[in-house]
Amino acid sequence: MAITSAVCTSFKVELLKGVHNFTATTGNTFKIALYTSSATLGASTTAYSTSNEITNTSGTAYTAGGATLTSVTPAASSTTAVCDFSDVSYTDATFTANGCLIYNDTATGDPACVAVAFGADKTVTSGTFTIQFPTADATNAIIRIA
Repeated sequence: MAITSAVCTSFKVELLKGVHNFTATTGNTFKIALYTSSATLGASTTAYSTSNEITNTSGTAYTAGGATLTSVTPAASSTTAVCDFSDVSYTDATFTANGCLIYNDTATGDPACVAVAFGADKTVTSGTFTIQFPTADATNAIIRIA
């Protein structure tokens, strides 16, 4: 089992069907769920699942389903459409995560958008775990369509 960073194939099809709306104030609700190294996430992931999702071993920092993301309305960076989110922090956290899944919590079936591998287990003990999104440009944005 492994987590690989990828824009989910089903997400690409759903974009053409109008399933996802990333507009900041009127769009869908997107969430980010964290997973252990036992999870299998990547291009073939189609929806959010609780299978191998992390659990918070102390405190209340993480709950099943993950955190709600704050969208930044998509924009163009040169000829590439980009999407960004505000960074997410889990405070007073104790857990280990190996990757995450961004998914649409509004659409039927919680469709997957992007899987992200952290490259290794990331552990926090009674501290703050922050997911920092990259610069929203044609080269770095978490979601980009060229």
